[in-house]
Amino acid sequence: MEVVIRPTHEDAAELTARFIAHAIRQKPKLVLGLATGRTMEAVYHILVRLHKDEGLDFSLVETFNLDEYIGLPPAHPQSYRHYMREQLFKNVNIDLRNTHFPRGNAPDIEAECRRYESAIRECGGIDLQLLGIGRSGHIGFNEPLSAMFSRTRAKALTPATMAQNSPLFPNPEDMPRRAITMGVGTILDSKEIILLATGEEKAGVIAKAVEGPVTSMISASALQLHPSCHVIIDEAAGSKLQNKDYYHWIFDNEPDWDDYR
Repeated sequence: MEVVIRPTHEDAAELTARFIAHAIRQKPKLVLGLATGRTMEAVYHILVRLHKDEGLDFSLVETFNLDEYIGLPPAHPQSYRHYMREQLFKNVNIDLRNTHFPRGNAPDIEAECRRYESAIRECGGIDLQLLGIGRSGHIGFNEPLSAMFSRTRAKALTPATMAQNSPLFPNPEDMPRRAITMGVGTILDSKEIILLATGEEKAGVIAKAVEGPVTSMISASALQLHPSCHVIIDEAAGSKLQNKDYYHWIFDNEPDWDDYR
């Protein structure tokens, strides 16, 4: 795991977006795993800017989203397909036929989970997976006690997750209680992972995920086991890390990030 601390939320989002853009330029047919949420909006805004100003080409990119609420049709304004369309897809030249989501309104949820796993395998696996982190340490909707080798499946959402996400619904009581999510094992199968977290409210869980033990209580801690995982955070989110000076030194002195500065 590599930890990069940037001064502000904007700096962290910019670095994350440029990392993704570089991957697309290196491999135009990139299979890209996508996340949703307020933290990601700045990343998608920057990717749109790079498309318009620098010609970043999404025409051959294939995408898989981490999760979807059970019970919401794709056109629902709180569905993640709708979120991705508004935040990114309608503003770049991506082929919508190459954008994939779990179908939250599928009649057979277990069969839908198997279908989604199969679709990822048929594309050769995810090249680069973008992640956020929930306040309980979850990635996707892999809530506490999610198995480290779990695959795409339905999960009940914790009260903490519902409290964090329900304000996004006009009527918070309408938020679904369950979601389909890629499993921790599905995420770890990605060839490369980038996790973005910002804000002081994420500081405690980032410290546990990055420097604490690997535990199913903090599903993001499983990323410590991945051979190519980059955690990009701002100073606020990194405020409780014990080895901040080392992480700063690595970023300042190693040439690996020169292409993204």
